[in-house]
Amino acid sequence: MNIKFRLILLNFMQFFIWGAWLLTVGAYWFQNKGWSGAQFGAIFSTMGIAAIFMPTITGIIADRYINAEKLYGVMHLCGAVVLFCLPMVTDPKIFFWVILLNMVFYMPTLSLSITVCYSALKNLNMDVIKVFPPIRTWGTVGFIAALWTVSLTHNETSANQFYIASAVSLILGLYSFTLPKCAPLFKKATGVLASGDLGLNAFKLFKDPRFAVFFVFSLLLGAALQLTNAYGDTFIHDFDANPAYKDTIAVKYPAIIMSISQISETLFILAIPFFLRRFGIKYVMLFSMLAWVLRFGLFAFGDPADGLWMIILSCIVYGMAFDFFNISGSLFVETQTTPEIRGSAQGLFMMMVNGFGALSGSLISGIIIDNFFTLANGSKDWHNIWLAFAGYALVIAIIFPFVFKYKHNAALKHAIAHA
Repeated sequence: MNIKFRLILLNFMQFFIWGAWLLTVGAYWFQNKGWSGAQFGAIFSTMGIAAIFMPTITGIIADRYINAEKLYGVMHLCGAVVLFCLPMVTDPKIFFWVILLNMVFYMPTLSLSITVCYSALKNLNMDVIKVFPPIRTWGTVGFIAALWTVSLTHNETSANQFYIASAVSLILGLYSFTLPKCAPLFKKATGVLASGDLGLNAFKLFKDPRFAVFFVFSLLLGAALQLTNAYGDTFIHDFDANPAYKDTIAVKYPAIIMSISQISETLFILAIPFFLRRFGIKYVMLFSMLAWVLRFGLFAFGDPADGLWMIILSCIVYGMAFDFFNISGSLFVETQTTPEIRGSAQGLFMMMVNGFGALSGSLISGIIIDNFFTLANGSKDWHNIWLAFAGYALVIAIIFPFVFKYKHNAALKHAIAHA
């Protein structure tokens, strides 16, 4: 089987597993279980907790002791077992620990999958920069396919979403052992790890004001990402309680509507080179922040009937909000750091976005919604929830251009020119 096709299958299943439950777990939590918003915020924090330490640990293991494709497979097999057990949980506190265990197994597979793909392509002397992006695009297709599968089978509020994810995780785990070998790059006789091995040397970047500001805003935007992941699907589901919206397409298939965000994501990736060359990294980052304002603001005024266009436009804007900061941010890190800390610096960037950002966004939003935007009858004031989130993103966008200062170096100019 062609190696590109094999890696396409890997990426498709990798993100299918996540897409089968990530955006619909809120509907399961609120519509099926009726558990509280503060507790739900804690559920979404599990991604952040796992992202803070697990990729580093598994990276060390793959570098020193175990083939990356085997470790990748073991992680997915363990994740399959945990996902299968999730529907058996009837207590929200226990659900937190079980979903955390699942994320402990899943989050490191995001980086391990890249390691496996890069290794396979390099072993065949392929141009990774040219060949890998189209392969990775199938991951987004897998995410969309999962959303459509769960939605069209009417499992958005059902425990079946976890069984679907578990089945694909099991298949991917077994499939991983058939992939080209990705052996440890080095082994050391000593058991002592240097700070560089742990990725800690990148923390010295906080001494540079540019990077300190950049990482702080990475955390703040990571929190914004969690807000839309956690509450977007259940927001549309709540319209089902209103007879005027009950039979609308959006209420029947909210996950399909939300999948427009992922479709938009793939399209905006193609637009990034133009925007980088035309406006530069700083303004591309700023466009991302303004897009978050629109994302939340359109949700605030949209509805599944006459206001459906606002919800759809919000999903389209998501592509810019998500891609523009993540891609330009990784390019900033890539071109502004020295080779010896470049890998750990990228890890630190992901840690701030998907780790500390996701954790803080999940916990704080749940508490705020429970205390300020939950009505006496238990329903949620979604209009003001989304306006509050839009205000948060607007403050970030206003402050950013005044405090983030940098100058292009030769590497950055070259990267933008060839983006």
